[in-house]
Amino acid sequence: MNATSHDPKAQEGELGNLLRYWRDVRGVSQLDLSLDAGVSQRQISFIESGRSVPGRDTLLVLAQTLDVPLRERNALLLAAGYAPIYSEAPWNAQEMHSVVRALERVLRQQEPFPAIVMDRSWNVLMTNDAAPRFFNCFIDMAAREGPRNMLHLIFDPQGMRPFVADWDDVARSLLQRVYRESVGHVVDDNTKRLFDELLAYPDVPRDWKTHHGSSTTPAMPVVPIGFVNEGVVLRYFSLVSTVGTPQNIAAQELRLECMFPADDATEARHQLMLAAHSRER
Repeated sequence: MNATSHDPKAQEGELGNLLRYWRDVRGVSQLDLSLDAGVSQRQISFIESGRSVPGRDTLLVLAQTLDVPLRERNALLLAAGYAPIYSEAPWNAQEMHSVVRALERVLRQQEPFPAIVMDRSWNVLMTNDAAPRFFNCFIDMAAREGPRNMLHLIFDPQGMRPFVADWDDVARSLLQRVYRESVGHVVDDNTKRLFDELLAYPDVPRDWKTHHGSSTTPAMPVVPIGFVNEGVVLRYFSLVSTVGTPQNIAAQELRLECMFPADDATEARHQLMLAAHSRER
């Protein structure tokens, strides 16, 4: 166990409050955390009460055991008086070069179907060629101000919303997904702000958290999202990928979403729709 090296300028009690917060979020008692992390319950109690500050290695073991997101592990370290160890460099920094190159390969391989790389708040960072071509079949993407956010694009009545089939079910499903897939499964301030902005759009269903879907269960392993083009509903589902074993905050927060046709009819119609749009330009 490392010797304590506490910065007296760290706010008194902040570390204990943060550790207790994450333990409560994970639904873990002090005893459970003690057994899982190999740290005595007495020491955990002393940390939470502000009576002691753990060594850096001990703190990182507790954070790892509680599956604390990397961004918040830095906050724990700062609260204990230690320097952050996880890089907060942006997604396109030089140190992310290999990850970005890998994402570019996946984006290219997803053609002719849309693929999008987003940050923790669903802001679009990268796309393949098919993504803007697909959305331009419905709306003029150039007329939308940046930065582009996928959820705002879907919820905005001036965006894709008029073309979304079964809008109420899709809206509920997306809100549930944001809540469920928040980084570290924790709704942070950015996520709360995003929720507020989405709920401010007109006619968004308020029962999104308690709604369990329509009574008709689709004969598919996924619930597709449908887009109406010239009176025909094209149905897609998505695969979401994340970076394995990230050591950089941006890497942990990246989300790669690849859209696939949910049926043969959609696949055929998709190809025709993009070809027709290309001829019109």
